[in-house]
Amino acid sequence: MNENIIKRHVVGVDVSTDLTTYAIVDMQGGILAKETFATSDYLNVNEYVSVLCEKIIALVEQHVGYESIRSVGVSVPSGNFITGSMENASNMPWKGHVPLAAMLRDRLGLSVALGNDAHVTAVAERAFGAAHGLSNFIVVTISHGGLGSCIFLDGHPHLGAEGFAGEFGHICIYEDGRQCSCGHRGCLEEYASARGLVRTVREIVEEGRDSSLKDKGELTPQLIAIACEQGDEVAIEAFKRTGRILGGALATYASLVDPEAIILTGDMTAYSKWMMSDLKETFESNIFQNLKGKVNITISPLNNGERDVLGASALAWYVKEYSLFK
Repeated sequence: MNENIIKRHVVGVDVSTDLTTYAIVDMQGGILAKETFATSDYLNVNEYVSVLCEKIIALVEQHVGYESIRSVGVSVPSGNFITGSMENASNMPWKGHVPLAAMLRDRLGLSVALGNDAHVTAVAERAFGAAHGLSNFIVVTISHGGLGSCIFLDGHPHLGAEGFAGEFGHICIYEDGRQCSCGHRGCLEEYASARGLVRTVREIVEEGRDSSLKDKGELTPQLIAIACEQGDEVAIEAFKRTGRILGGALATYASLVDPEAIILTGDMTAYSKWMMSDLKETFESNIFQNLKGKVNITISPLNNGERDVLGASALAWYVKEYSLFK
């Protein structure tokens, strides 16, 4: 066995509601090979894990050889790094506590680190993105799936006693507000996410405002942004309201944590120009006075399609090495 090639690679896996992406990543964060398949095709988690492992093994053997893989990192909604489980993921087909890390380890014979998508995104930002060199920062992910966050304090992710720290999307901002998928009402996620933006457009139209979006069927942030470009006042107002709501919530978050920076990631950041001015203005108006002008709010420079795979790969290097093949 050639010692020069052993343990120089990890596998990063990003599991979303629609798609699973898996990749071989080297020690410098270079993606050597990457493939995807539909998560939604597998309603049974045991079948899903079997298929994922088969695909990982085939990709690894084709490109670098199994003996060169040190470990595996996984990003998954509602993932718990402490337990290695996906726990009560409201938007996934597999309910309850799913010990995904243990299931993968048993089939692959390698150590597996698992984290929720916000945690993994923050790890990616520190290793390769806007948080490189920072010790205290917040990463907030705004996407079609919802709103999540992770806090880094003194160079380490703060996960909390049970592993659920940073559930920013499920703080209540309106008593008896919009119904959330978590079961509560008035959660921030229902106002400052892709689906929150769509609901805001619908509400403004119901107020009697005329809009080119009025008779559209299924709305998306992209369609709303296109309407903004065309001067649609309802679309513009919807983004502005979203920015103000998120800016106020971020001000409270920053006042508690005192971060160097807040890094925004996710699908919605592609349309940030329509909400950033209102977001930052509201943020500065509401943050603790001693922190005014001192917290940098920025958009992640990382590619949305690669960030979580890179973060999962970075997470893999932190788990204690284990292999059935040593």
